[in-house]
Amino acid sequence: MVFYLFLVLITNTDSLSEFLASAVDAACKAGEIIRKGFYQTKNVQHKGLVDLVTETDQACEDLIFTHLKQLYSTHKFIGEETTAAGGNAELTDEPTWIVDPLDGTTNFVHGFPFVCVSIGLTIGKVPTVGVVYNPIINELFTGIRGKGAFLNGNPIKVSSQTELMSALLVTEVGTKRDKLTIDACTNRINSLLFKVRSLRMTGSCALNLCGIACGRLDVCFELGFGGPWDVAGGAVIVREAGGVIFDPSGADFDITSQRVAASNPFLKDALVDVLHQIV
Repeated sequence: MVFYLFLVLITNTDSLSEFLASAVDAACKAGEIIRKGFYQTKNVQHKGLVDLVTETDQACEDLIFTHLKQLYSTHKFIGEETTAAGGNAELTDEPTWIVDPLDGTTNFVHGFPFVCVSIGLTIGKVPTVGVVYNPIINELFTGIRGKGAFLNGNPIKVSSQTELMSALLVTEVGTKRDKLTIDACTNRINSLLFKVRSLRMTGSCALNLCGIACGRLDVCFELGFGGPWDVAGGAVIVREAGGVIFDPSGADFDITSQRVAASNPFLKDALVDVLHQIV
């Protein structure tokens, strides 16, 4: 019986490694499209007042889905652009690939090099494999549940910062521009600037999470982002780098909630306390 369980464990580990390799391959192929398009004139359309989409977004999603569906035809798939076009975004317990083909589209349009491909695989609704690839500065973040997190093949870990006042916070303003949303956002930022060393907005939720994972950033929160594709890959990488990912209220992280916070373990309680006062 023990030997059987050992074989199941080894097989499962081998499968996850295979899934990771397939996701990396797909991300790198999509990255070539992004890298080429980054230096060319873009065909830009609006999904909202400031929310943009380009032909590169769709081309990358088509490539990634085609690549992975050929390998894993029984798996489920959720993509940002497919969902925007009315596709199914329901998350089930089945193995599900959740893809943001180009996170940071506004950055891409403006030539600001914080853009990435984000690919996450959930099993039983749990983020299990994560790949986030920035092809412009050639940084590949990877993680498998229980197997650690890596940047370009080298192990990474979250920061050891213990004081919120010395922490670097990252957040985003989102894409809504109604007065109520903007006032709430600016009020939060005004309050937070008294609580942390400084604040950053990179324009990519997936790369923000990876910044937490590799210790460049200490605390992160975001409300009302696009969907699970923004966090599916980064959630694995944060956890495997020794970080914590959670709802800004302090509750358990829900990949479908459009609410996320992340930090090293030392700063979670302090961040939640502050957010309770302003969120």
